[in-house]
Amino acid sequence: MGRAFEYRRAAKEKRWATMSRIFPKISRIITLAVKESGPDPDTNSKLRMAIQAAKAANMPKDNVDNAIKRATAKDSEDYAEVNYEGKGPHGVLVFVECATDNSVRTVANVKAYFSKSGGGIVPTGSLEFMFDRKTVVEFEKPADLDMEEFELEMIDFGLEYYELDGNTVYAYGDYTNFGTLTKAIEEKGITISKANLQRIAKTPVEFTDEQIADMEKMLDKLEDDDDVQAVYTNIA
Repeated sequence: MGRAFEYRRAAKEKRWATMSRIFPKISRIITLAVKESGPDPDTNSKLRMAIQAAKAANMPKDNVDNAIKRATAKDSEDYAEVNYEGKGPHGVLVFVECATDNSVRTVANVKAYFSKSGGGIVPTGSLEFMFDRKTVVEFEKPADLDMEEFELEMIDFGLEYYELDGNTVYAYGDYTNFGTLTKAIEEKGITISKANLQRIAKTPVEFTDEQIADMEKMLDKLEDDDDVQAVYTNIA
């Protein structure tokens, strides 16, 4: 996976370990998902993804159920999904996904994070083609799992490829196959650690540790913002 990947993952997990940060973000995605396609995760892949994220963050089931109930209420908050693209320190490309009830506030904050780091926002769509949107399913490999057989079987459910990092499996598929791929993996009796949609850089770039440290200052601010749901870069 690479040193930079491990550095980013460890830093992000450390920041998001605080329940007061992650739970409200997941609740917003649950609200968006329910309003868009209803409260049934079997027919709502976005809600299914949000519930997977909740499980990975150890969000209590009662919290998840309450978030779904609140989303179905007539007076529930309205959130909109908005994306921003920009360039940060050392030319790093950044794609930011947000869920907000005030887009004016959100865009002002995001612009400020970029400008204070010496970067800036670019027109919407400028970086879209530089990232592939993928379903990513993470799980610990069972001792008796034959990965070649797993790959052949899961291809029928949307698996494109997988990576093995120690004993951790990362299964990748097109973003449209989130529901079918996660369900197929679960039906094999495999416990999923995490499952979400990610934007993966088509042409990742190697940066030095010092450069990554500079980038982290901006990425920290973005990921700490309540309106920001996910941040993706072209760091190798």
